[in-house]
Amino acid sequence: MTQIGILSDTHISSPSPLFTEQVHQAFKNCPIILHAGDLTDISILDVFKDKEVHAVHGNMCEQSSFRTLPTSKVIEIEGYTIGLCHGAGSRHNIEERMWDLFPTVDCIVYGHTHFAANHQFADTLFINPGSFSSTGRYGAPGSYAILNISRNGITAALYQFTENIS
Repeated sequence: MTQIGILSDTHISSPSPLFTEQVHQAFKNCPIILHAGDLTDISILDVFKDKEVHAVHGNMCEQSSFRTLPTSKVIEIEGYTIGLCHGAGSRHNIEERMWDLFPTVDCIVYGHTHFAANHQFADTLFINPGSFSSTGRYGAPGSYAILNISRNGITAALYQFTENIS
């Protein structure tokens, strides 16, 4: 089984000791990382130097991220296709827009809303890891997702931290 760490909406300008600790705790068994945007500064990805990283920029990223990272991309891992995009606009129909962007993938990973989601629609798994940096509504703790790929298929689980990054 391959475990893939998924995060989004880190909204920090440099990796703090707590961020680095939480990344190592959350993704220690994940050789692949997907960052669904709003990492803010590209240096955030430095904490994943020993992993395969796929990232996109979000609407709140600094110029370093906009210049370096794409808006969206499709990744193939063990025969499964994964669409990765931050998203934009209203959260109420964001999944419809993601579906339009990636109509044939097995899994769509997005961020932007700060609301975690993990559900199947038709043959496509939708994952929003929420905000890693606890920037959700009403002081909600940071969250992330782990995507599992095995001979039995593709599944995901959502997790929350007990201590916030910010």
